[in-house]
Amino acid sequence: MVKILAITNQKGGVGKTTTSVNLAASLAAAKRRVLLIDLDPQGNATMGSGVDKRTLQHTVYQVLLGSQRTADVRVVATSGKYDLIPANRDLAGAEIEMVNLLQRETRLKEALREVEGEYDFILIDCPPALNLLTLNGLCAAHAVMIPMQCEYYALEGLSDLVNTIKKVRANLNPVLEIEGLLRTMFDPRNILAQQVSEQLQQHFGDKVYRTVIPRNVRLAEAPSFGIPALYHDKLSKGTQAYLALAGEMLSRDSTNAAPV
Repeated sequence: MVKILAITNQKGGVGKTTTSVNLAASLAAAKRRVLLIDLDPQGNATMGSGVDKRTLQHTVYQVLLGSQRTADVRVVATSGKYDLIPANRDLAGAEIEMVNLLQRETRLKEALREVEGEYDFILIDCPPALNLLTLNGLCAAHAVMIPMQCEYYALEGLSDLVNTIKKVRANLNPVLEIEGLLRTMFDPRNILAQQVSEQLQQHFGDKVYRTVIPRNVRLAEAPSFGIPALYHDKLSKGTQAYLALAGEMLSRDSTNAAPV
């Protein structure tokens, strides 16, 4: 059965797109069938997957408006060996155009029905805002992954996001849960980072992934080549961390699926 995961944080610059692209590549390397959906008008996940957003005829924009089928818009991200539903600046206008549409919060959920049976994982890279695009991602997902830096302001933003997830679960998507919190750009030499990390573990317990994503030059370089870090430098600490994250996710799923 497919697992649909929204990767979101309303705070920008926390490694959300880096996580989306590299987790997709790592799960694909583990022989899982993966679809990555770029739901951010910046199109960074699209470019980071080796697809030129400037040359696209059709994107997730047309899927949300219902003028293109999901299967006809997806492309193969050969650099990461997963499928991609791309995005570009056209998506910025989708929110305005969707306001008067029926079931505007569940457009993506409905669009995915025709292809979800073809995948083990569908990852949704949400924009860094709690807007209608993010809401579509949350309504389509089974669970949420929250990448975050271990800093003071991140804790404040986290409480807002958790409240939003609770509201979506209560009103629109009763199956939605927090899959996990991912500590990104982590520097173990930073005392504050250690303190925030401890607070997260105390408050969220096993919802915090054991895997920690370090600050890593190779992770930062890879998007400029249009490839996931796995195919830029497989031995880098960043790459190994995302491979470990994929392994942790698969281990969690197999444990949860085991009969009692």
